[in-house]
Amino acid sequence: MDVVELRELLETNISQFGEYPFLYFNEKQYTNVETKNFADSFAAGLLKKGIAKGDRVIVVMPNCPEVVFAYQGISRAGAIIVPIMFTLHSKEIQYIAHNSGVKAVITSSSVLEKVEKALKDLPVKPIIIATDLPSNTNLVNFYDVMDNLNQDHFGQNSNEEDTAVILYTSGTTGNPKGVLLTHKNLYSNALNSATHSGTKRGTTLGVLPLAHVYGLTVSNVCFLTGSSVAVFSQFDVKKVFKAIEQYKVKTFSAVPAMIHAMVSFPEARSYDTSSLESVGSGSAPLPVALLNAFAEKFSAPVYEGYGLSEAAPVVTAHRKGVPIKPGSVGVPIPGVEVKIVDDLGVELPIGEVGELIVCGDNVTPGYFQNPEETMQVLKDKWFYTGDMARVDDEGYVYIVDRKKDLIIRGGFNIYPRDVEEILNAHVEVYEAAVVGVPDERMGEEMVACVVKKQGSRVSEYELIRHCQLHLAKNKTPRKIIFLKSLPRNGVGKILKTQLRKEAIENFIP
Repeated sequence: MDVVELRELLETNISQFGEYPFLYFNEKQYTNVETKNFADSFAAGLLKKGIAKGDRVIVVMPNCPEVVFAYQGISRAGAIIVPIMFTLHSKEIQYIAHNSGVKAVITSSSVLEKVEKALKDLPVKPIIIATDLPSNTNLVNFYDVMDNLNQDHFGQNSNEEDTAVILYTSGTTGNPKGVLLTHKNLYSNALNSATHSGTKRGTTLGVLPLAHVYGLTVSNVCFLTGSSVAVFSQFDVKKVFKAIEQYKVKTFSAVPAMIHAMVSFPEARSYDTSSLESVGSGSAPLPVALLNAFAEKFSAPVYEGYGLSEAAPVVTAHRKGVPIKPGSVGVPIPGVEVKIVDDLGVELPIGEVGELIVCGDNVTPGYFQNPEETMQVLKDKWFYTGDMARVDDEGYVYIVDRKKDLIIRGGFNIYPRDVEEILNAHVEVYEAAVVGVPDERMGEEMVACVVKKQGSRVSEYELIRHCQLHLAKNKTPRKIIFLKSLPRNGVGKILKTQLRKEAIENFIP
């Protein structure tokens, strides 16, 4: 495989497809050639400000065209992109900035106050570059950085094993770790994802945060397939339906929370969604009831997949023309191998539950300045995901749960997802998540956190009875607590660390 570095994606795209509208944002559009010109000029400006090969540059702002210009510009300057979700707390941004040794931060006026607070105590102050600044500011404006330096100076001596991106994990179990992703990791995953899915040229929706590896890879796929993307600064279900109708969108990638919002949107029928052929879902488990509800309502299947930041990110997926197995995350994409192993690393027989490990060109070389953590998860080129899974006789992968989310109740293993599927299938449940809490007698007990549908009066007793009708007695939640909403991170993944705290506070044996 001849690897195309991130900085070369635009050149390859233009050479293959010519000039065409590449980005749509609000009422503006930018062609691929215009995007390249902005990226070239921004790279030149970064070089002029002393950003050198290997320097880390943070990008922290909502989705907008400038994020794409910045990513391409940073890469062209030979520097390393450090994407950060703009929703993070200033203390989280401070930790990432300090840990990465950042030289510049690219942000927007809406996030600027938080960024300045995060950077004020750093021993070495990075350059702050911001979009849409008021005219009376003394800070550096994004477009003022641009320069017309000869692009032949960009990214010299880069190779496929060089780090292109450092992506910090969500940090739900402690301080975030900086996942190193090389040009080879990202390019191979985008290419193999596009090949596996059979992605065709067209307009897709950029509803996923570009600061997340899932959104970043989707944008790279657009370069490879000659597609256009309508970029959203935040997910707005009404605007999503308008865009599907306006651009005749055939497919796009989302997370379960977005799919849930589309199914629940009362005005959905007033928009023409007949162009929609499928939707990809990843980042978090998709309840089977939701998968079926979407397919029924929009006559379009949801192709669930599985990935993680350390795999750049796609590992498995369903695809067109191959049967969907509800509850499964599909089969490995080309170039990716998976195994199910026990605690000693020994491969388990088909159908048995164990830890999922992954190998391929997409797998990270490790964590930034963290050899101890790297050694724990990378063994003989196999990445140990920490996810419990099984594989059937046709190679379909089923994610059972996170290893750390496993509940051991009275010596028996209980996987929360089994219980969540039953609760999510109840007609009066909007969504549910199950966690374990310490218990003196059983070791751990199970608590279900449930959000009711609007107007529902379903009781704890009714839901526990519902579980008892479908599950073994030891898999029935001991207690159900009702919440207004479930806590999530920026890509819709439920934050079970927060739920455990809530459950412990509300659990009375």
